[in-house]
Amino acid sequence: MHVLAFVTLLLAADASPLSPGDYSRTVQVDGSERSYLVHVPPQYVAHSPTPVVLAFHGGGANARNMVGFSGLNQKADQSGFIAVYPEGTGRLERMLTFNAGNCCGQAAARNVDDVAFVRRVLDDLEGIANVDRRRVFATGMSNGAMMAYRIASEMSDRIAAIAPVSGPMGTKECRPGRAVSVMHFHGDADEFAPFPGGKGRGPSGTDFYSVDHSINAWVDANECKKSPRTTQLPDREKDGTTVKQVCYESGKEGAEVVLVVIEGGGHTWPGNEPRMRSLGVSTRDISANDMMWEFFQQHPMK
Repeated sequence: MHVLAFVTLLLAADASPLSPGDYSRTVQVDGSERSYLVHVPPQYVAHSPTPVVLAFHGGGANARNMVGFSGLNQKADQSGFIAVYPEGTGRLERMLTFNAGNCCGQAAARNVDDVAFVRRVLDDLEGIANVDRRRVFATGMSNGAMMAYRIASEMSDRIAAIAPVSGPMGTKECRPGRAVSVMHFHGDADEFAPFPGGKGRGPSGTDFYSVDHSINAWVDANECKKSPRTTQLPDREKDGTTVKQVCYESGKEGAEVVLVVIEGGGHTWPGNEPRMRSLGVSTRDISANDMMWEFFQQHPMK
Protein backbone atom coordinates (compact mmCIF):
# COMPACT_ATOMS: atom_id res chain seq x y z
CA MET A 1 0.00 0.00 0.00
CA HIS A 2 1.48 3.37 -0.97
CA VAL A 3 2.17 5.65 2.00
CA LEU A 4 0.15 8.60 0.65
CA ALA A 5 -2.85 6.41 -0.09
CA PHE A 6 -2.61 4.77 3.33
CA VAL A 7 -2.52 8.13 5.14
CA THR A 8 -5.48 9.37 3.12
CA LEU A 9 -7.48 6.27 3.91
CA LEU A 10 -6.66 6.47 7.60
CA LEU A 11 -8.49 9.79 7.56
CA ALA A 12 -11.43 8.07 5.90
CA ALA A 13 -11.77 5.47 8.65
CA ASP A 14 -15.18 6.63 9.85
CA ALA A 15 -18.75 5.51 9.27
CA SER A 16 -18.80 6.55 5.61
CA PRO A 17 -19.77 3.81 3.14
CA LEU A 18 -16.78 2.05 1.64
CA SER A 19 -15.77 2.29 -1.99
CA PRO A 20 -12.97 0.40 -3.78
CA GLY A 21 -9.62 0.92 -2.06
CA ASP A 22 -7.68 0.20 1.14
CA TYR A 23 -8.75 1.25 4.61
CA SER A 24 -7.60 1.04 8.22
CA ARG A 25 -10.35 0.95 10.84
CA THR A 26 -10.55 0.79 14.61
CA VAL A 27 -13.18 -0.69 16.90
CA GLN A 28 -13.67 -0.76 20.66
CA VAL A 29 -13.62 -4.16 22.37
CA ASP A 30 -13.82 -4.49 26.16
CA GLY A 31 -12.60 -0.92 26.56
CA SER A 32 -9.59 -1.37 24.28
CA GLU A 33 -9.04 -0.05 20.78
CA ARG A 34 -8.44 -2.74 18.18
CA SER A 35 -7.73 -2.34 14.48
CA TYR A 36 -8.16 -4.08 11.17
CA LEU A 37 -7.36 -3.45 7.50
CA VAL A 38 -9.86 -3.70 4.66
CA HIS A 39 -9.27 -4.11 0.92
CA VAL A 40 -12.32 -3.42 -1.24
CA PRO A 41 -12.02 -4.74 -4.83
CA PRO A 42 -12.49 -2.44 -7.84
CA GLN A 43 -15.74 -4.12 -8.93
CA TYR A 44 -17.46 -3.50 -5.58
CA VAL A 45 -20.77 -1.64 -5.79
CA ALA A 46 -22.81 -0.70 -2.75
CA HIS A 47 -26.08 -2.18 -4.01
CA SER A 48 -24.63 -5.69 -4.45
CA PRO A 49 -24.01 -8.03 -1.45
CA THR A 50 -20.32 -8.92 -1.48
CA PRO A 51 -18.50 -11.89 0.07
CA VAL A 52 -15.84 -11.33 2.73
CA VAL A 53 -12.64 -13.23 3.51
CA LEU A 54 -11.13 -12.68 6.97
CA ALA A 55 -7.36 -13.28 6.87
CA PHE A 56 -5.55 -13.68 10.21
CA HIS A 57 -1.78 -13.09 10.39
CA GLY A 58 0.65 -15.47 12.01
CA GLY A 59 2.15 -15.13 15.48
CA GLY A 60 4.77 -12.40 15.72
CA ALA A 61 3.43 -10.68 12.60
CA ASN A 62 0.71 -8.12 11.91
CA ALA A 63 -2.07 -7.27 9.48
CA ARG A 64 0.17 -5.45 7.00
CA ASN A 65 2.53 -8.43 6.92
CA MET A 66 -0.41 -10.67 6.11
CA VAL A 67 -1.39 -8.55 3.11
CA GLY A 68 1.96 -9.24 1.46
CA PHE A 69 2.47 -12.76 2.80
CA SER A 70 -0.85 -14.09 1.51
CA GLY A 71 -1.32 -12.12 -1.70
CA LEU A 72 -5.05 -12.11 -0.99
CA ASN A 73 -5.60 -8.53 -2.18
CA GLN A 74 -4.72 -9.63 -5.71
CA LYS A 75 -7.12 -12.56 -5.44
CA ALA A 76 -9.81 -10.23 -4.08
CA ASP A 77 -9.39 -8.00 -7.12
CA GLN A 78 -9.68 -10.98 -9.46
CA SER A 79 -12.66 -12.56 -7.75
CA GLY A 80 -14.57 -9.65 -6.24
CA PHE A 81 -14.49 -10.28 -2.48
CA ILE A 82 -13.63 -7.91 0.36
CA ALA A 83 -10.40 -8.92 2.14
CA VAL A 84 -10.25 -8.13 5.86
CA TYR A 85 -7.09 -8.37 7.98
CA PRO A 86 -7.69 -8.27 11.76
CA GLU A 87 -4.76 -7.16 13.91
CA GLY A 88 -3.68 -9.16 16.94
CA THR A 89 -2.36 -7.79 20.24
CA GLY A 90 1.01 -7.77 21.96
CA ARG A 91 3.66 -5.79 23.79
CA LEU A 92 5.48 -4.94 20.56
CA GLU A 93 3.51 -3.00 17.96
CA ARG A 94 4.49 -5.12 14.97
CA MET A 95 4.81 -8.54 16.65
CA LEU A 96 1.27 -9.53 17.50
CA THR A 97 -0.68 -12.69 18.27
CA PHE A 98 -4.23 -14.00 18.56
CA ASN A 99 -5.72 -16.01 21.41
CA ALA A 100 -6.53 -19.18 19.51
CA GLY A 101 -6.71 -21.44 22.58
CA ASN A 102 -3.35 -22.93 23.50
CA CYS A 103 -1.48 -20.33 21.42
CA CYS A 104 -0.07 -17.74 21.19
CA GLY A 105 1.95 -15.18 23.12
CA GLN A 106 0.48 -12.40 25.24
CA ALA A 107 -2.94 -12.82 23.63
CA ALA A 108 -3.27 -16.35 25.00
CA ALA A 109 -1.49 -15.57 28.28
CA ARG A 110 -3.87 -12.67 28.99
CA ASN A 111 -6.89 -14.56 27.62
CA VAL A 112 -7.71 -11.76 25.17
CA ASP A 113 -11.25 -12.15 23.83
CA ASP A 114 -10.38 -12.26 20.15
CA VAL A 115 -13.70 -13.91 19.31
CA ALA A 116 -15.48 -10.79 20.56
CA PHE A 117 -13.04 -8.73 18.49
CA VAL A 118 -13.91 -10.61 15.30
CA ARG A 119 -17.62 -10.20 15.98
CA ARG A 120 -17.05 -6.48 16.43
CA VAL A 121 -15.07 -6.30 13.18
CA LEU A 122 -17.93 -7.91 11.26
CA ASP A 123 -20.48 -5.64 12.92
CA ASP A 124 -18.41 -2.60 11.99
CA LEU A 125 -17.89 -3.79 8.42
CA GLU A 126 -21.59 -4.48 7.93
CA GLY A 127 -22.27 -0.87 8.89
CA ILE A 128 -20.14 0.51 6.04
CA ALA A 129 -20.26 -2.17 3.33
CA ASN A 130 -22.86 -4.41 1.71
CA VAL A 131 -21.70 -7.72 3.16
CA ASP A 132 -23.17 -10.98 1.92
CA ARG A 133 -23.80 -12.58 5.31
CA ARG A 134 -24.10 -16.05 3.75
CA ARG A 135 -20.58 -15.77 2.36
CA VAL A 136 -18.27 -14.69 5.17
CA PHE A 137 -15.19 -16.91 5.19
CA ALA A 138 -11.92 -17.10 7.13
CA THR A 139 -8.35 -18.11 6.53
CA GLY A 140 -5.12 -17.51 8.38
CA MET A 141 -1.47 -18.43 8.64
CA SER A 142 -0.06 -20.42 11.59
CA ASN A 143 -1.47 -18.76 14.75
CA GLY A 144 -3.93 -17.08 12.36
CA ALA A 145 -4.99 -20.48 11.03
CA MET A 146 -5.65 -21.52 14.62
CA MET A 147 -7.77 -18.39 15.05
CA ALA A 148 -9.77 -19.31 11.95
CA TYR A 149 -10.49 -22.68 13.56
CA ARG A 150 -11.57 -21.00 16.78
CA ILE A 151 -14.10 -18.67 15.16
CA ALA A 152 -15.45 -21.53 13.04
CA SER A 153 -16.32 -23.28 16.29
CA GLU A 154 -17.47 -20.28 18.34
CA MET A 155 -18.91 -18.10 15.54
CA SER A 156 -20.54 -20.63 13.25
CA ASP A 157 -23.52 -18.27 13.10
CA ARG A 158 -21.32 -15.80 11.17
CA ILE A 159 -18.68 -17.94 9.41
CA ALA A 160 -19.61 -20.06 6.38
CA ALA A 161 -16.33 -21.95 5.78
CA ILE A 162 -12.63 -21.73 6.65
CA ALA A 163 -9.27 -22.48 5.03
CA PRO A 164 -6.50 -22.64 7.66
CA VAL A 165 -2.89 -22.64 6.41
CA SER A 166 -0.02 -24.15 8.42
CA GLY A 167 -1.80 -24.13 11.75
CA PRO A 168 -3.94 -26.72 13.60
CA MET A 169 -6.78 -26.25 16.06
CA GLY A 170 -5.72 -24.70 19.34
CA THR A 171 -8.47 -26.39 21.32
CA LYS A 172 -9.21 -29.99 22.23
CA GLU A 173 -12.75 -29.88 20.86
CA CYS A 174 -14.87 -27.97 18.39
CA ARG A 175 -18.56 -27.38 18.96
CA PRO A 176 -20.00 -25.38 16.06
CA GLY A 177 -23.70 -24.60 16.09
CA ARG A 178 -23.93 -25.57 12.41
CA ALA A 179 -21.80 -27.32 9.82
CA VAL A 180 -18.72 -25.33 8.76
CA SER A 181 -16.72 -26.69 5.83
CA VAL A 182 -12.93 -26.79 6.24
CA MET A 183 -10.05 -26.83 3.74
CA HIS A 184 -6.75 -27.19 5.64
CA PHE A 185 -3.34 -26.69 3.96
CA HIS A 186 -0.27 -28.09 5.74
CA GLY A 187 3.27 -29.10 4.84
CA ASP A 188 4.37 -32.47 6.16
CA ALA A 189 7.87 -31.02 6.68
CA ASP A 190 6.60 -28.04 8.69
CA GLU A 191 9.03 -27.53 11.59
CA PHE A 192 7.14 -24.68 13.25
CA ALA A 193 3.67 -26.26 13.55
CA PRO A 194 4.61 -29.93 13.11
CA PHE A 195 2.16 -32.08 11.17
CA PRO A 196 2.15 -34.82 13.87
CA GLY A 197 1.86 -32.23 16.64
CA GLY A 198 4.25 -31.38 19.46
CA LYS A 199 6.61 -28.46 19.97
CA GLY A 200 7.97 -26.68 16.92
CA ARG A 201 10.97 -24.46 16.24
CA GLY A 202 9.20 -21.19 17.01
CA PRO A 203 9.58 -19.15 20.20
CA SER A 204 6.02 -19.75 21.44
CA GLY A 205 6.80 -23.06 23.14
CA THR A 206 3.35 -24.29 22.14
CA ASP A 207 2.67 -28.01 22.31
CA PHE A 208 0.59 -28.13 19.13
CA TYR A 209 -2.23 -30.52 18.44
CA SER A 210 -1.68 -32.67 15.37
CA VAL A 211 -3.19 -31.91 11.98
CA ASP A 212 -5.05 -35.24 12.20
CA HIS A 213 -6.64 -34.08 15.46
CA SER A 214 -8.05 -31.02 13.68
CA ILE A 215 -9.30 -32.97 10.69
CA ASN A 216 -10.89 -35.73 12.77
CA ALA A 217 -12.61 -33.22 15.06
CA TRP A 218 -14.23 -31.43 12.13
CA VAL A 219 -15.10 -34.63 10.27
CA ASP A 220 -17.02 -35.63 13.41
CA ALA A 221 -18.58 -32.20 13.94
CA ASN A 222 -19.73 -31.98 10.32
CA GLU A 223 -20.83 -35.64 10.27
CA CYS A 224 -18.82 -36.38 7.13
CA LYS A 225 -18.12 -39.85 5.80
CA LYS A 226 -15.15 -41.38 7.61
CA SER A 227 -13.69 -42.89 4.42
CA PRO A 228 -11.98 -40.09 2.48
CA ARG A 229 -11.37 -39.71 -1.23
CA THR A 230 -7.65 -39.18 -1.82
CA THR A 231 -6.25 -37.52 -4.95
CA GLN A 232 -2.63 -36.93 -5.93
CA LEU A 233 -2.53 -33.55 -7.64
CA PRO A 234 -0.32 -32.87 -10.69
CA ASP A 235 3.36 -32.20 -9.94
CA ARG A 236 3.53 -29.04 -12.05
CA GLU A 237 6.83 -27.64 -10.77
CA LYS A 238 10.05 -29.41 -9.86
CA ASP A 239 10.31 -27.65 -6.52
CA GLY A 240 10.80 -30.65 -4.24
CA THR A 241 7.15 -30.87 -3.27
CA THR A 242 4.08 -32.82 -4.30
CA VAL A 243 0.49 -32.29 -3.20
CA LYS A 244 -2.10 -34.76 -1.98
CA GLN A 245 -5.75 -33.87 -1.36
CA VAL A 246 -7.78 -35.88 1.15
CA CYS A 247 -11.50 -35.13 1.01
CA TYR A 248 -14.12 -36.15 3.57
CA GLU A 249 -17.50 -35.65 1.94
CA SER A 250 -21.26 -35.89 2.45
CA GLY A 251 -21.46 -34.01 5.74
CA LYS A 252 -24.61 -32.43 7.08
CA GLU A 253 -25.81 -29.43 5.07
CA GLY A 254 -23.38 -30.50 2.32
CA ALA A 255 -20.29 -29.87 4.45
CA GLU A 256 -16.84 -31.15 3.50
CA VAL A 257 -13.51 -31.37 5.27
CA VAL A 258 -10.53 -31.28 2.90
CA LEU A 259 -6.90 -31.76 3.91
CA VAL A 260 -4.33 -30.53 1.38
CA VAL A 261 -1.00 -32.12 2.29
CA ILE A 262 2.10 -30.44 0.87
CA GLU A 263 4.54 -33.35 0.75
CA GLY A 264 7.95 -31.83 1.43
CA GLY A 265 6.39 -28.45 2.21
CA GLY A 266 7.33 -26.21 5.11
CA HIS A 267 5.64 -23.50 7.17
CA THR A 268 4.52 -21.54 4.13
CA TRP A 269 1.59 -20.23 2.08
CA PRO A 270 1.21 -22.53 -0.97
CA GLY A 271 1.80 -20.68 -4.22
CA ASN A 272 3.76 -17.85 -2.56
CA GLU A 273 7.48 -17.75 -1.89
CA PRO A 274 8.33 -17.32 1.81
CA ARG A 275 10.37 -14.28 2.76
CA MET A 276 12.54 -16.37 5.09
CA ARG A 277 14.25 -19.56 3.94
CA SER A 278 14.02 -20.91 7.48
CA LEU A 279 10.26 -21.44 6.96
CA GLY A 280 10.98 -24.24 4.51
CA VAL A 281 9.88 -24.98 0.97
CA SER A 282 6.71 -23.46 -0.50
CA THR A 283 5.02 -25.48 -3.22
CA ARG A 284 4.35 -23.93 -6.61
CA ASP A 285 2.17 -26.86 -7.69
CA ILE A 286 -0.94 -25.16 -6.31
CA SER A 287 -2.19 -21.77 -5.21
CA ALA A 288 -3.80 -21.79 -1.78
CA ASN A 289 -5.66 -18.62 -2.75
CA ASP A 290 -7.18 -20.15 -5.87
CA MET A 291 -8.08 -23.41 -4.15
CA MET A 292 -9.63 -21.83 -1.08
CA TRP A 293 -11.69 -19.36 -3.09
CA GLU A 294 -13.09 -22.15 -5.26
CA PHE A 295 -13.88 -24.06 -2.06
CA PHE A 296 -15.51 -21.04 -0.45
CA GLN A 297 -17.74 -20.53 -3.48
CA GLN A 298 -19.01 -24.08 -3.06
CA HIS A 299 -19.82 -23.62 0.64
CA PRO A 300 -21.96 -20.58 1.43
CA MET A 301 -23.91 -20.65 4.66
CA LYS A 302 -27.04 -22.77 4.25
